[in-house]
Amino acid sequence: MAKKPTARAEFVFFNVTYEDGSQKSNRKVPLDVVDDPYDGEGAIRKAIEAQDLAISERSGLPPLAIKTIARAK
Repeated sequence: MAKKPTARAEFVFFNVTYEDGSQKSNRKVPLDVVDDPYDGEGAIRKAIEAQDLAISERSGLPPLAIKTIARAK
């Protein structure tokens, strides 16, 4: 019996530069967050900050402040 197709989660990639000068490339943000017509850039920043907070909780290091966010090409 054939498997049913699953819904594809689509993502957009962003390069993030932090206040200390470090950079993280290709951070995944869900497409539905990027397409938010009311708070596009704010929603992207919130999604990346939430990812950073989850990473910092697991690593025990404080999250870094984001300086810039640019869409990856």
